[in-house]
Amino acid sequence: MPDDAADTLTQLLAVRVSCRAFHPEPVPRETITEILTTAQLTASWCNSQSWQLAVTSGAGTERLRAALNAAAASGEAQTPDFEFPREYRGVHRDRRRASGFALYESLGIERDDHAGRLQQTMQNLDFFGAPHVAIVHVDEALGPYGAVDCGGFVSNVLLAATAHGVGSVAQAALAMYPDTLRAELGLGDDRRIVCGISFGYPDVDHPSNGYRTTRAPIDEVVDWVTD
Repeated sequence: MPDDAADTLTQLLAVRVSCRAFHPEPVPRETITEILTTAQLTASWCNSQSWQLAVTSGAGTERLRAALNAAAASGEAQTPDFEFPREYRGVHRDRRRASGFALYESLGIERDDHAGRLQQTMQNLDFFGAPHVAIVHVDEALGPYGAVDCGGFVSNVLLAATAHGVGSVAQAALAMYPDTLRAELGLGDDRRIVCGISFGYPDVDHPSNGYRTTRAPIDEVVDWVTD
C-alpha cells in the first residue's frame, strides 16, 4: 500500500462536492467505464454486488429528462420504492437546513421565496443540466441490505468521478417516479429504484457550485465503548 494512499483518499473526500451545474459536453465512454470499473471494487454483502445501472447519454438523457418532467407536470403520485425519511429531527434537521440555506444563499434565493426554491428543486429532474445520468436499481428480493450495497457503490462512483475531474451528484429526487423510470428504461417490476447520479464536467463558475457544506467532528458521531 503506498504511503500516501490515506492522504489521497482524504483529499478526494475533501474536494468532492455535489455538483449542481454542468457543461453540456459529454464525458467520453472510456472515462465513464474507468470510473465505474473503479467503483465496481465496492464491498458488498456476500459479494452479491447488488447494484445495477442504466447510464444515459445523448438522446437517452433527453428522453429520460422529458419523461420525468412530464410525470411531475401531470401530477403523478410520488411513490418511491424506498420510503423517504419520515422526518428530520434534532441535529439531522439542523444540518439539513444549514445545507439548504447555504445553497439558496449562493443562488440569491431568499428564505421566503417559495417559488424560487421550488424552481431550484425542479432542477433535479433536469439533472442540473448534466449530459449523463446513472439510474441505480436493485433486485427487490435483496431488501434493505441490497440498498446498503448500492449506497456504498454510489459513494465510490462519486469519488472515482472526482478523481477523473468529473462532477457528480447523487439524487434521491430521481427515485420519486419509479414507474416512469422502469417504463422508460425497460426494467422489470422486480427492480427497485435506489437513486440517480447525474454527472458531467462541472461548471465551476456557477454559483451553486461555489458553496460548501461542513462535517460534524468525530466526537459528535462516535461513542467510544471501552468497557
